[in-house]
Amino acid sequence: MIKIITDVLWSFAIIFLLGGGLYFSFQLDFPQLKFKKLFKGFQQDNKSSVSPFKSLTMSLAARVGVGSLAGIALAIYIGGPGSIFWIWVSGIITSVNAYCESYLGAKYQEKDKDAYKGGPSFYIEKGLKNKPLAMIYSILIIIAYIVGFMTIQANTITTSIYHWRHIEPLLIGIILSIISFYSIMKGLDRIVNITSKLVPIMGIGYIVLSAIIIIKNIEKIPIILLEIITSAFNSKAISGGIISTFVIGIQRGIFSTEAGLGTGAIASSCSHTENQVNLGLIQILGIYFTIFIVCTSTAFIILTSDYQNLIFENMNGIELTQHALNYHLGKTGIIVLIISVVSLAYSTIIAGYYYGESSLKYLIKNVSGKHIIVLKISTVLLLVFGSIMSPSLLWSIIDLLVAILSIINMYALITLRKEICIVVNDVRPKK
Repeated sequence: MIKIITDVLWSFAIIFLLGGGLYFSFQLDFPQLKFKKLFKGFQQDNKSSVSPFKSLTMSLAARVGVGSLAGIALAIYIGGPGSIFWIWVSGIITSVNAYCESYLGAKYQEKDKDAYKGGPSFYIEKGLKNKPLAMIYSILIIIAYIVGFMTIQANTITTSIYHWRHIEPLLIGIILSIISFYSIMKGLDRIVNITSKLVPIMGIGYIVLSAIIIIKNIEKIPIILLEIITSAFNSKAISGGIISTFVIGIQRGIFSTEAGLGTGAIASSCSHTENQVNLGLIQILGIYFTIFIVCTSTAFIILTSDYQNLIFENMNGIELTQHALNYHLGKTGIIVLIISVVSLAYSTIIAGYYYGESSLKYLIKNVSGKHIIVLKISTVLLLVFGSIMSPSLLWSIIDLLVAILSIINMYALITLRKEICIVVNDVRPKK
C-alpha cells in the first residue's frame, strides 16, 4: 500500500520538480549555467554570525550524506547505470529550485536572537498567506529528518561497521547517539562550526580517493560513460525499462541534493546579507558539488568494480559501495569507507537536527528550553532505533516523505513565482 501511495505522489512530485525547474530556468535565463556568477555570493558582506560559506557547508552536510554513497549504490543496483544519467539531468534542472527557495528563505527570514531563521514555512505563511500549510510543512520536516533522513544515516553507519567487524548494531547506535547529542547540545553555533570544518575535509578526502581509483581504471571510464548514457534509454533496463530507470534516478538524485524540498532554504536563511540573490545562487554550487563530484565519484567507483555479480536482500545500499572499495583497494578501501560513512552521516545528522529544531521554533513561537531538550532526546533515541531498523522500510518512509515535501515546497515556489522572477536582472550576468 505504501508503495502505491509513494508511486502516485512521485508522479506529481516529478512534474512539480522538473516542470518548476524548467520554468524558472527559462524565466531566470538559466542561472545554473552562469558559473562565474555563482561564486559572487562568497564576496558579499555578512550581516549575521553565520557566514554564507558556513550556511553552504551546513546545507552540504545535510545533502552529502549516505545518499551520496548508499543512495547512489541503490540507484545503480535497482535502476542500472542509466539512473546516473537521470541523476545528472535532474541535478542540472532542479538546481535552480535550490536558488528560488533560498532566495525566498532569505527574503522572509526572521531574527532569532543573535542569528536568523527561515525556510519554506516562513515564506508559505508570509508569502502565500497559508499558515496551516506552513505548519504542515514544519511538522513534516521534523518527521522527515528526525524519523527518516537521520535514521537512515544511523542505519548506514551500523550496517557498514557490522559488515566490517560484526559489531552489534545496537551498540554502535548507542555510541553514535551519545556523540550526536554532545554535538547538538550547544545549538546552531556548534553545528555550523562542526560542518564548516568537517565538510571541506571529508569532501577533499573523498575526491582524492575517487581520483586514485578513477586514474587506476582510466581505460574503463569512456566505456562506463557510454553505458550510463545508453542504459538511460534502454527499454530493457534492470527494473522494468526507461520509465523505471528515470524515476529511480530522479528519486535518488532529489534525495542526494534536496533541491526543491526547501531544506536548503532553512540552512541558507541562517545567514543574513544585503544580497538575497547571491545567497540563493551559492546553493546551486552545493547541488553541483553533491551531484557531479560526490555522487558521480561513487558511481564510477561502483561501475568500475564487479558489482554485477552481487545479490542483496533487504539492502541499505552501502554494502555495494563497500564491496566496490574493497574490490579496488582491499582492506584499505573498507577502512576508508567506514571513515567516509561515519563523517558524511554524522555531518548529516547534526545538520538535519538543526532543520528539525528550526521547524519546531516555527511551530512554537516562544519555544522553551524544555521543548528543545525533548527534541534532542527524541533525536538520539530515534538514532538508536534507526540503527537496528530494516533499511528497506526506512528507504520507503524516506521516499514517501521526500515526495510530499517536494510537492508542498514546489507548489509554494510556483505560486510565488512573480516574487522570484522580479529580480531576474540581478540573476542574469551583466554584459
